[in-house]
Amino acid sequence: MILVTRINGAVFALNPDLVERVDCTPDTVVTLVDGTKYIIAESVPEFIDSVRHYRASLIAQASRMEPEPSALTTSSSSSDDELDAKVLPLHRKER
Repeated sequence: MILVTRINGAVFALNPDLVERVDCTPDTVVTLVDGTKYIIAESVPEFIDSVRHYRASLIAQASRMEPEPSALTTSSSSSDDELDAKVLPLHRKER
């Protein structure tokens, strides 16, 4: 969650993963994927920097986490191939 400020000065937390777009009209308007709109005091570049910092902190925290041992890694019959993630190709819809 990132902290943003309403025009009246109230601070609230916003999940940046739900943001669809941010407009400058001249106030900064944040539109969420469900259509909810918030007018915030931060500028568009300040908002983008907050989102970048939030996402970078998630990646940094995830890289510091150590995987927990599981039953799969202790069995002698499992190979490295079985532990690899399966990658499925994504197909885009034609427009």
